Amino acid sequence: MPLPETAFDYEARLAACARGERGALRELYVQESPRLLGVARRLVRDTALAEDIVHDAFIKIWAGAAGFDPARGSARGWMFSVTRHLALNVLRNHDRETPLNDSNESLAIDDDFDALAQSTRIHRCLHQLEPQRRRCILHAYVDGYSHAQIAQRLDTPLGTVKAWIKRSLNALRECMG
Repeated sequence: MPLPETAFDYEARLAACARGERGALRELYVQESPRLLGVARRLVRDTALAEDIVHDAFIKIWAGAAGFDPARGSARGWMFSVTRHLALNVLRNHDRETPLNDSNESLAIDDDFDALAQSTRIHRCLHQLEPQRRRCILHAYVDGYSHAQIAQRLDTPLGTVKAWIKRSLNALRECMG
């Protein structure tokens, strides 16, 4: 008769990661990295790229462990969601890339200049926002946090965070022209 297998406690490991316990991250990695690699590989269809995605996912899991909310879903599901979103972002970004050759090299230089100008403009526009509102926008669109996660991180009511993001996006659109 086989011994009963003890259940792996993902939530406890994430809580330990949030406290800075690296061993917990290592345990999560040993437990789930093969399956997360499978998910990433199925999406991007490239083993090396999938390995990079899983690596990035564990960095994001480590950094975002404190923001995990068990009321919103399972810890394991959250880890799979982080990995899946990173893989989908890679696919989206890959679709936007165009290979360089002699015929479009000057176009690429113009595009680089335009991108730099846009980047400078968005930074200027972001800095015109109040610091709390700028933080909301960055958490939402750079860090990928949900409105609820932002509200929790900033200790601000959810409705306020939603309103700040909506108004800030309108202000950014207006500033960007």
